[in-house]
Amino acid sequence: MSTVQSRSAAARSPLAASWSRSAERHGLDPATGTSGERLDAAGLKERRERLEHFMRVAEPRLDRLFGLVGNAGCAVLLTDADGIVLDQRCPEADEETFQDWGLCPGSDWSEAAEGTNGIGTCLTERRQVTIHRDEHFLARNIGMSCMDAPIFGPDGRLLAALDVSSARADQTESYNRLTTAMVEETARAIEADFFRASWPKARIIVAGEGGAGGGALLAVDADDIVVGATRDARRAFGLEPDGALKPRPAPDLFGRGDGPSGFEKGERAAVIRALARANGNVSEAARALGVGRATLYRRMKRLGLGN
Repeated sequence: MSTVQSRSAAARSPLAASWSRSAERHGLDPATGTSGERLDAAGLKERRERLEHFMRVAEPRLDRLFGLVGNAGCAVLLTDADGIVLDQRCPEADEETFQDWGLCPGSDWSEAAEGTNGIGTCLTERRQVTIHRDEHFLARNIGMSCMDAPIFGPDGRLLAALDVSSARADQTESYNRLTTAMVEETARAIEADFFRASWPKARIIVAGEGGAGGGALLAVDADDIVVGATRDARRAFGLEPDGALKPRPAPDLFGRGDGPSGFEKGERAAVIRALARANGNVSEAARALGVGRATLYRRMKRLGLGN
């Protein structure tokens, strides 16, 4: 509370800023001993149904992550953008402990409900965070370590949080750093998987570095118009930060707008594709385009394409 009451602490430390939000914005008492409320079965079912497609896509990644961290006494949780836990995987030996802490489906782990914590602070600040033991605002939560990363939807909006929490007293900060990297990588992979699943008929262009997560992804339709972009791609190319995109030709984003334009550009692309499919055989390409061989040679010469 002395940190909260300091005039400068919040400006110097993101953790202190979160503590200040917990006390001043949400009116929480760090000594509160009662656990937070949980949704009933009907409320949880409704929340899950809203994100049913997303959760199906995320399941294999959650299973893989739990396979890596479960033996170390860690649970894997997936929440919605409000901090409500929708799905969980935890070691059988630690299940009761996680239940007692409220790290289970239906629990509300927003900052408004639990103060500074991995899930709520990650969602509030829209970034990867680690809240280790006594960094939690509520005293009853200081026995856990929480490592979280946000997940953004195909429209660029905050969709969920991925959490790994530890129930072990011997959890070290060095192990937390390793786990944090796995959480971040898994969150970006889920984000990329869901983006691809959301544009099943589009071509997906990987437009930037991003490790296993795929980085900046663009969805391009059959006319080479960009119809979708991940949050990283929106930032990289200066697109709308969220929501629907203004239609843009994909080549324009990559600085390839010079040279032939209009029908000439489209004709050149069509000829190049036909030749590629025919392995350079002009006669076969001409048949595919519905023109004579001589006509195709003339068009190739006009377009600056060798035979």
